[in-house]
Amino acid sequence: MTDPASLTASVIATLAFQKFIESGAGELGKKYTMEAIAKMESLLKRIWTKLRGKPRIEEVKTSIEKTHKIMPEQINQIAAYLQVAMDDDPQFADEIRLMAQQINAGKLQDNSNMVQNVTGDNNMNVQAKAEQGGKQWIAEKQYFGASESD
Repeated sequence: MTDPASLTASVIATLAFQKFIESGAGELGKKYTMEAIAKMESLLKRIWTKLRGKPRIEEVKTSIEKTHKIMPEQINQIAAYLQVAMDDDPQFADEIRLMAQQINAGKLQDNSNMVQNVTGDNNMNVQAKAEQGGKQWIAEKQYFGASESD
C-alpha cells in the first residue's frame, strides 16, 4: 500500500479529479475498480466541502462543472488550497490520505506485455512503460565491437 507521507495534496487532488482527467468513464474503468471510482467521488465531495467558499476554488469548480474537464493548472490551484487545509486540520489530512490510499489499493495493474526488437549494429534500444504520472527508468548500454588491439 502507498506510504501515507507520499500522499501529497497534489497526488490527492489528482486522484479526486481522475474522472475529469480521463477522456471518459470507460478509460477510468480500465485503470481502477468500481469501488475505487466510487471512493474518488467521495474524496472529491470531501475536498469540495472543505474548500467551499474560497472564491478561486468556486471559480475552478464552476469551470469544471461546465466543461467536465480539468486543466493541470486548475489541479495545482486546488492542491495549493488543499495543502493549506491539510496543514490547518490534521484530522482532515488523515481522513483524505486514508481515502487516497483506498483508491490506490483499487488501481488495476497493467500486466500487458512489451516487445522489443533489436536489429543492426550499435543501436540504442529503449523499452519503457509507465502509468500516467509514474516514473520511467531508462537504461542505456552501448555495445562496440572489439578493436584489433584487444
